[in-house]
Amino acid sequence: MSSIDRSQSVGGTRTYEVRTYGCQMNVHDSERLSGLLEDAGYVRAPEGADGDADVVVFNTCAVRENADNKLYGNLGHLAPRKAQRPGMQIAVGGCLAQKDRDTIVKRAPWVDVVFGTHNIGKLPVLLERARVQEEAQVEIAESLEAFPSTLPTRRESAYAAWVSISVGCNNTCTFCIVPALRGKEKDRRPGDVLAEIEALVAEGVSEITLLGQNVNAYGSDIGDREAFSKLLRACGRIEGLERVRFTSPHPRDFTDDVIAAMAETPNVMPQLHMPLQSGSDTVLKAMRRSYRQERYLGIIEKVRAAIPHAAISTDIIVGFPGETEEDFEQTLHVVREARFAQAFTFQYSKRPGTPAAEMDGQIPKKVVQERYERLVALQEEISWEENKKQVGRTLELMVAEGEGRKDGATHRLSGRAPDSRLVHFTKPEQEVRPGDVVTVEITYAAPHHLLAEGPVLDVRRTRSGDAWEKRNTAAAAGPAGVMLGLPKVGVPEPLPVVTGGCAVD
Repeated sequence: MSSIDRSQSVGGTRTYEVRTYGCQMNVHDSERLSGLLEDAGYVRAPEGADGDADVVVFNTCAVRENADNKLYGNLGHLAPRKAQRPGMQIAVGGCLAQKDRDTIVKRAPWVDVVFGTHNIGKLPVLLERARVQEEAQVEIAESLEAFPSTLPTRRESAYAAWVSISVGCNNTCTFCIVPALRGKEKDRRPGDVLAEIEALVAEGVSEITLLGQNVNAYGSDIGDREAFSKLLRACGRIEGLERVRFTSPHPRDFTDDVIAAMAETPNVMPQLHMPLQSGSDTVLKAMRRSYRQERYLGIIEKVRAAIPHAAISTDIIVGFPGETEEDFEQTLHVVREARFAQAFTFQYSKRPGTPAAEMDGQIPKKVVQERYERLVALQEEISWEENKKQVGRTLELMVAEGEGRKDGATHRLSGRAPDSRLVHFTKPEQEVRPGDVVTVEITYAAPHHLLAEGPVLDVRRTRSGDAWEKRNTAAAAGPAGVMLGLPKVGVPEPLPVVTGGCAVD
């Protein structure tokens, strides 16, 4: 069967493919887009379709380097395929669509639909309108039409889920265009968030990640400065919810009540991803980051005092305009003091539309590269040293799906420790499913993973494992996803970490 024939039928139903670029918010939005399309009668194209679908949706990012060139390259690749198959449609959404609007159709006139970050719920309608009217539909809303969690969802995991608690951002970081594209922060009501989590748990989910552009600023829109810590504590009272994580917080809003809630709520995991961006007070001021080195390290100290085994990760930008060697040394100083388990490091590059792109003192690429390599080398050394401290510890792992690329060859399985470290462990004789929990002893440490080479000490079958098994049994009978509707009072894996905050993704 040719690729064209294959794409046009899965049981006579139109197929779709969603391609996602960027941050966790985009990953979660893509789950909504998939849910919307399946609710409208489409089915997901077979794995590895690579454009062989009746509808291909690009959920774009505006902050990655060369994001527009990558998009137009991919669109160009699909142009001849679309010309060969009448009825195929291409849609472009996300941050780049919100930013560039009509430019996309001008540069790629074979695109059928362009939609923004505020109106993802319109995708099925716009596709149908483009089909009937036989012309491109460009619809960009300037503000949020409905909170995305009111939309149907095709979740990628049976055992873990994103839960969005806010959209938008009130910060004005000079390197970031996201607030202009996502808008001001808009919070969901706590009751709606908890209703979604309870519905997810009822479906078999045992791990949730609270998601927001600036997640711990939650409450600023509803007038409660302690709303986020209260939400964490409320999650601790949900029966069947075993693991709670959140990303990404901002140091400005990281208050003592949040640290106390993390330490005192058993199902809130001992893990924190908190972007640093720079260790230099001068650079932080130029970035319009509202904290300084002393404040940041003070937060780290308080978290470690309350949660001794916490794994802390971060984002760092190297080569921001005006950064001197002394400024960079301050970043290295913070890395040494904080001893991050992991750091997502980025070389600064201009993002059109941001104040930083117009600043004086742009750093030569050669200098940025040299500093970047020094930072990576230091962090690799620290990550390895911190991982070595895990050797000999007995840990409970939630078995993961798709996180061990060599598991088949090594006869291992993979899972995440409570602090989110990736652990590869010996496959036991007893059946173990993603979502189940195993107890292992760590025997070896590498910079980016741990090994448990001895026998598994315990296997606990879970409701999440049952949900995974049920989903895969159903999938074997035909195309299916994990659809979760909206509870009337609210709405509704952690995937491998995408990279830190959206500002640098």
